[in-house]
Amino acid sequence: MGPLQLSEETALALSKSLNIPLEQLMHMPKPVLMQKLAELNEKKK
Repeated sequence: MGPLQLSEETALALSKSLNIPLEQLMHMPKPVLMQKLAELNEKKK
């Protein structure tokens, strides 16, 4: 599985929001990333 196809700005923003290293974010499987984004969204509500 290759790295995620994200723009630099998006990758940096996600890395900061999720509090994970950029390299880890880029190699994270899409389903795991989507789950983390859903959790982040729930926290903001």
